[in-house]
Amino acid sequence: MKKNQKKNTRGRIISAAWQLFYEQGYENTTVDEIIAKANTSKGSFYHYFKGKDALLSTLSNLFDEKYEELMDVMDPSMSSYQKLLYLNNELFSMIENSIAIDLLAGLLSSQLITRGEKSLLDRSRLYYRLLGRIMLEGQEAGELRTDLSVGELVKAYAICERAFLYDWCISGGEYSLRSYSQKMLPVFLADFRREKTGKE
Repeated sequence: MKKNQKKNTRGRIISAAWQLFYEQGYENTTVDEIIAKANTSKGSFYHYFKGKDALLSTLSNLFDEKYEELMDVMDPSMSSYQKLLYLNNELFSMIENSIAIDLLAGLLSSQLITRGEKSLLDRSRLYYRLLGRIMLEGQEAGELRTDLSVGELVKAYAICERAFLYDWCISGGEYSLRSYSQKMLPVFLADFRREKTGKE
């Protein structure tokens, strides 16, 4: 219980911070405002984060929280292919509607130059574990090709999603991330599916 409480405190701080960053901008948001919105103490904040800048690397945590929510409401009768499209649509909707594009761009660019932990590549994240489960289910149900490993399918899917995010940021958000992905992701995922003839 104590571990869950600690996790919840950190999660509340992250959620509060990103909501404020979106509503009033990163520069205009203070640590005190984050603490108040998260309903926690200054001591708790600094226990988890050295300062406001440290929160910029937590965006992947926010994404995983969204995936955790979606796991509870996702229709289990959907095919693995439908689940992948559903998760992508819901995540990209959240990003488009609640994450400032300059902060997303900052996270993505920092991943290119950091010599430390690359949060977007952390295989222990819920994101990768959930995708792995869906890919395995798809292979076992005969929906997804089996000449590629689960790990290879997950990596290809993650690369595809990152490509959408990078392009959206580079383009300055000139188009709808969600709508474009809805149109183009099925094209990229077409080769994930097992041919109806059974030939792979």
